[in-house]
Amino acid sequence: MSFIGRSKKLITGTLLAGMLMAAFAGCGKAQDESTQTAKVKYINVGFSQVGAESDWRVANTESICGALTREYGFNLMYDDAQQKQDKQIIAIRNFVAQEVDCIVLAPVMETGWDTVLEEARNAGIPVIVVDRMVDVTDKELYTAWVGSDFKTEGRIACEWLNAFTEKKEIAPEDIHIVGIQGTMGGTAQIGRSDALRDSCILYGWDLLAQEPADYTKAKSKEVMLGFLHRYDNVNVVYCENDNEALGAIEAIEESGRKVGTDIANGEIMIISFDAAHSGLSMMLEGKIALDVECNPLQGDVLRKIINDVEEGKTVDKYTYIEEKTFTSDDTVKSVIVDKKVYDITPITQEIFEGREY
Repeated sequence: MSFIGRSKKLITGTLLAGMLMAAFAGCGKAQDESTQTAKVKYINVGFSQVGAESDWRVANTESICGALTREYGFNLMYDDAQQKQDKQIIAIRNFVAQEVDCIVLAPVMETGWDTVLEEARNAGIPVIVVDRMVDVTDKELYTAWVGSDFKTEGRIACEWLNAFTEKKEIAPEDIHIVGIQGTMGGTAQIGRSDALRDSCILYGWDLLAQEPADYTKAKSKEVMLGFLHRYDNVNVVYCENDNEALGAIEAIEESGRKVGTDIANGEIMIISFDAAHSGLSMMLEGKIALDVECNPLQGDVLRKIINDVEEGKTVDKYTYIEEKTFTSDDTVKSVIVDKKVYDITPITQEIFEGREY
């Protein structure tokens, strides 16, 4: 059975109502009751999401669920994997059994998907991967991917740190970094962790340690307290998302240290990723120095890709979401990564209030 030109299924009103109640229990989207009795053709989509471990993830779920509603011609079946790969594999097999038209997968980690994605392909069901990538032997097991260039995000952060410390005349050997990693094995963790390690080698920074905190505030606080106990010279904390940055800030302040950019005089600098409201609010207070956006608003792009696949159109294998980088001051105005210039935007109250997440 081909991915392209597969006929959409005709669903009766009674069956449709039941499926939609289950589908949107996790998305919190109220549905218009007036169409439940009509016979309508929808694109049936099964969506396996990592979970709700961070502000970013919640915004990502809301964006995708909001884009794949009946208003736009979709019947969405949503599954929260609670950060467990085995639950995602079960969900995908359930979607295959229900003969959905398309599967959307936000994978917990990169590896371990060959068998279940082969089952989806054998059933003629296209798979669209979002956010983290999958590492499979045959890239034709998935139709397309939508997300961020995580290693470039990390390199932007490191190039900013290099430019900032050069302008402040801080020697590389005086920069002592700890990294608080995300969920190990996920694409964001791999890209951002690798960027930090590579940059420490390139610029001669002292990378004291890297430990995972699964993108959560509570775990990050625990990890940061451990770092502060072991290393009395920490002056830069590289957090792989905003929730981890919040946990690190709490740990630092409870230990009697101060967060900020004056690392030459004892402050500890926080670098973060996501640029969600939670992180940018801390930046407005001067507690996060740099926040590289990881844009969770992927729903509209995903909807177009699914529609194009259903209509038999050729789609790009990889689609990168546009993103920005924010800072607490204007010391560094831009950085260059792979010959491309990335602007660094000083945060303002107006920018903060205009953000969608």
